Amino acid sequence: MFIKDKIREYKRVLQIARKPGKDEFISASKISALGIALIGAIGFIIFIIFILSGL
Repeated sequence: MFIKDKIREYKRVLQIARKPGKDEFISASKISALGIALIGAIGFIIFIIFILSGL
């Protein structure tokens, strides 16, 4: 049964998962913020290039 297998998989993942510690959470937050800022900066640079080129 497809549904029972999926429920078993989800239950196993929830049993293995744990709450991150403060240091781990801060590190993951910093990395995520850096990635978001980098993607935003790249998008802004592309936007400026299009504005200056007149497209």
